[in-house]
Amino acid sequence: MPYQSPLNFSTQQLSISELKQQLETFSNYQRTEFLNHHPVTDLVLGRSEYMDLLLHRLWQEFGFDQLPNISLVAVGGYGRGELHPLSDIDILIVSKKTLPDNLGSKVSEFITLLWDLRLEVGHAVRTVEECSQIGKDDLTVATNLQEARLLCGCEDTFHHLKLAIHSESFWPSETFYKAKIQEQKERHARYHDTTYNLEPDIKSTPGGLRDIHTLSWVARRHFGATSLLEMSRFGFLTDAEYRELVECQDFLWRVRFALHIELKRYDNRLTFAHQAQVAEHLGYAGEGNRGVEMMMKEFYRTLRRVAELNKMLLKLFDQAILNNGVVCEPEIISEDFQRRGKLIEARKPALFQARPETILDMFIHIANDSSIEGVAPPTLRQLRTARRRLNRFLHTIPEAREKFMELVRHPNALHKAFSLMHKLGVLAAYLPQWSQIVGQMQFDLFHVYTVDEHSVRLLKHINTFSYAENHQKHPICCEVYPRIQKKELLILAAIFHDIGKGRGGDHSEIGAVEAYNFCMEHGLSKPEAKLVSWLVQNHLLMSVTAQRRDIYDPEVITEFAKKVRDEEYLEFLVCLTVADICATNPELWNSWKRTLLAELFYSTQRALRRGLENPVDVRDRIRHNQQMASALLRKEGFSAREIEVLWQRFKADYFLRHTHKQIAWHGSQLLQHDNPNEPLILISKKPTRGGTEVFVYSKDQHALFATVVAELDRRNFNVHDAQVMTSKDGFVLDTFMVLDQNGEAIDESRHKAVTKHLIHVLQDGRPTKIKTRRTPRNLQHFTVKTGVDFLPTKSKKRTLMEFVALDTPGLLATVGATFADLGVHLHGAKITTIGERAEDLFILTSSTGGKLNEDEQNQLRERLINNVAELAPN
Repeated sequence: MPYQSPLNFSTQQLSISELKQQLETFSNYQRTEFLNHHPVTDLVLGRSEYMDLLLHRLWQEFGFDQLPNISLVAVGGYGRGELHPLSDIDILIVSKKTLPDNLGSKVSEFITLLWDLRLEVGHAVRTVEECSQIGKDDLTVATNLQEARLLCGCEDTFHHLKLAIHSESFWPSETFYKAKIQEQKERHARYHDTTYNLEPDIKSTPGGLRDIHTLSWVARRHFGATSLLEMSRFGFLTDAEYRELVECQDFLWRVRFALHIELKRYDNRLTFAHQAQVAEHLGYAGEGNRGVEMMMKEFYRTLRRVAELNKMLLKLFDQAILNNGVVCEPEIISEDFQRRGKLIEARKPALFQARPETILDMFIHIANDSSIEGVAPPTLRQLRTARRRLNRFLHTIPEAREKFMELVRHPNALHKAFSLMHKLGVLAAYLPQWSQIVGQMQFDLFHVYTVDEHSVRLLKHINTFSYAENHQKHPICCEVYPRIQKKELLILAAIFHDIGKGRGGDHSEIGAVEAYNFCMEHGLSKPEAKLVSWLVQNHLLMSVTAQRRDIYDPEVITEFAKKVRDEEYLEFLVCLTVADICATNPELWNSWKRTLLAELFYSTQRALRRGLENPVDVRDRIRHNQQMASALLRKEGFSAREIEVLWQRFKADYFLRHTHKQIAWHGSQLLQHDNPNEPLILISKKPTRGGTEVFVYSKDQHALFATVVAELDRRNFNVHDAQVMTSKDGFVLDTFMVLDQNGEAIDESRHKAVTKHLIHVLQDGRPTKIKTRRTPRNLQHFTVKTGVDFLPTKSKKRTLMEFVALDTPGLLATVGATFADLGVHLHGAKITTIGERAEDLFILTSSTGGKLNEDEQNQLRERLINNVAELAPN
């Protein structure tokens, strides 16, 4: 490569300004070469060579080349000869004896010059003995020294250093191996032991470059192999595995190089802020976020391959290093398999290639014996080879189909077998559709896992419904799941529910068709296939209805019940829905969602048992709530007359949309309220429906809803539901369901302050300041087109408006203020946040009290879009 060499500089050209210019020219040259698709290996190694030349020339300039017994050594990644644009340049100045003071100050000048050139230099100045002693005490130092490479200076000093760090007493092979394994475990734990992180670290995440380095370090320490190629020559890497690791490393290097030319400071995190630009640099393109998703799919697949190789090879090293090649006696399981310790292994060297269906037999054995923890390394290697050589998908083999259904019906398969089948690429080898979703990500904050990882986690969550200890967390599912007769139908629906993603069109419809065909191919009956297909088609129906519809409206329950049709479908659907929510994002499931789904489940169950031809009589419900609430209030000592006078002020809707306990709680406090013209704020002491209920009673005023939600937002609370109504005499009776930032009810210690601040802003009466806090960093890189849709409804009095926007601070207050400015009355709100998206439902009437006409709808849509645009992050 025609890199410009500092060796050509004259003495006058070694000024800081000249060197900076040369470094900048070189970096720009490398950037251009990279964008012109020059092999990244040349660029990474070439950058290291360039730094070698620069340091060698400066070493001469300072006269160090004239001194005996001192060496300049590259360590760490630089020692391997690998430098990315922002990589640290780790150097070690090593001597046989401690340097005299005058030489030490000269070394300081040398290091200072490198810093002045804005190079990220990590350095140490030590004697050979100090290197040995510090290395013995510090694993990181010892690892860096493993990769020491002489740049210039005394060869004899460097030779002594190599003798010290390669002596058996420095870090015995077994000790070093155990320490590196523990280090990797701790590093993986920091990333939750998954390759699927939304903003992954290219270097340190499981399956990242560090996993390749770990293999090299262990091999170097035990076998003396200085490269991946040498590892293959020692027989611990097959040629195919060597080529695969090199291919994976090359891809990860390209991603890292593309990231580094975008950044100003060293970082290896592939954040949302840079994913789109990195994808563009690497040539991934497509409409919207398609380019990013394509790149990340390849990225996650690469991490999986590295993680699989890392795990397999470290097990082989384990056997060679810790067991010295000695293995325990096998225990025969069947004609084809045996157990060795806690691992299962094939008894024949080419079993999977000769009879591919036996791959599934292995997982049946794993399901049969929960003490089997994994697959033996030689069998893993055989499986990898067989997988690559398959000329058809396993589901096309009749014997494999029988074994797959045996697994689906196996009571213990969800515990370990399915997740292991996924990790080892067997699900992708069985189903062509599954192979398409491996590594498929979505560029948003809602889906924290790739589609395949999410689906496997969903299966694991379904399995937890079998355990009594989870009853408190999932009461309905733990009650329903054990009595489901054909659990395999739920498992198949779970496998197919998202399998249509990433292919354009409605993934539910695509998956429903493919699920039906799969069921018929695998010998299920038509009714069974139809149930699985229906579940896939409608797997979002229950969560959407619970979170984004008014489930206290009898019409909503009736419409939902008509789609569900019978209790069996309802029970299957609630289990799939809860597992889907829990597997999408660990932070999504909370008591609020549990309560919503429970209310929808039981309301639908009652409707189905009553018969859809016998709808609820609204007047009966109102009378029932009033009678029950009145009894509670009379117990507190209030007279029937006092209660009647208070309730005469309220409209019928109030008694329909609140429980009798809420009505009694409100009534008790209102009847004791000294000054009815002053605001009254009530906050429930115990969680209500999974959250904290905040009840606001006040004289109606302009933008009152906006004022309240802005104040709650200012306190970092999230409003999830609101019932907004006025009395006959112009007072508001608003109920807000509020959760804190962690999805929990508001701590009681904060109730007093919340009450005080809400009363203050209501009494103040001034226009609300909408934008209350800064937009979170992770939202700043997303765009969500603001959408306003008016839903069809049988009601002649009210309008349902669905609203979608980027979930920026002050959004709900802005919407409320817009309603107030246009004279639109708000009666209820369902607030749903899906990652970076707000997807809300509002129940509205016009200023005259009826439905919004077309002109009013268009005006509201236009004003909302304009007002929300002003909230957009800078």
